[in-house]
Amino acid sequence: QVQLVESGGGLVQPGGSLRLSCAASRSIFSIYTIRWYRQAPGKQRELVAGIFSGGSPNYADSVKGRFTISRDNAKNTVYLQMNSLKPEDTAVYYCNAQLGPNVYWGQGTQVTVSS
Repeated sequence: QVQLVESGGGLVQPGGSLRLSCAASRSIFSIYTIRWYRQAPGKQRELVAGIFSGGSPNYADSVKGRFTISRDNAKNTVYLQMNSLKPEDTAVYYCNAQLGPNVYWGQGTQVTVSS
């Protein structure tokens, strides 16, 4: 079993930045596919960014050029750097780790973009 814990959410003004972190209870990020999802009120959960073991990151069109996903295997942590934030980025952000049939989710962290 793996526990994922997100942190770094909060309230930020439009145009601001936040960095989300996702810490795992054991070393998995070097072999697992890691994804960040978000879910806004009344909307379905959507994929924001993903990074594959040994592969290049990929992003939803809505965040390309503004968000960056990265990982630090030594710290068992994955990050989502979010710049130029917009009100429509407001959501609960979830970290997801998958290897084959093994899928783990964090509890989510709230991001609110508002003036």
